[in-house]
Amino acid sequence: MGFDDGELSIVLTDDDEIAKLNSQYLGRTGPTNVIAFPMQEGEFSSITPGLLGDVVISTDTAEKEAENGGVGIEERFSELLIHGILHLFGYDHEQGGEEEIIMEEKTKELLNKIN
Repeated sequence: MGFDDGELSIVLTDDDEIAKLNSQYLGRTGPTNVIAFPMQEGEFSSITPGLLGDVVISTDTAEKEAENGGVGIEERFSELLIHGILHLFGYDHEQGGEEEIIMEEKTKELLNKIN
């Protein structure tokens, strides 16, 4: 999937709000670091063809992960944003295996370009 121009929204929220989204849309309990909502899939994808989707990041979880990982919040935020954007483009690590490796490599490649 390729785009000449594309648009996405980035939502920064807290653990309480992302936990609600996680439960409502993914059926999972508790907060998570990032959730991506692709808009290029499904019945209504043709309504706004340039809209990639939404990336929602919990600043609470990002901050905890940065601290635990010994990195700055800016670096962790960049990692999560890239991770979410890759999900919008169809990358999926959740099944493990080769797809997970491909997504990890693409994340590293993109992080190296912005650092």
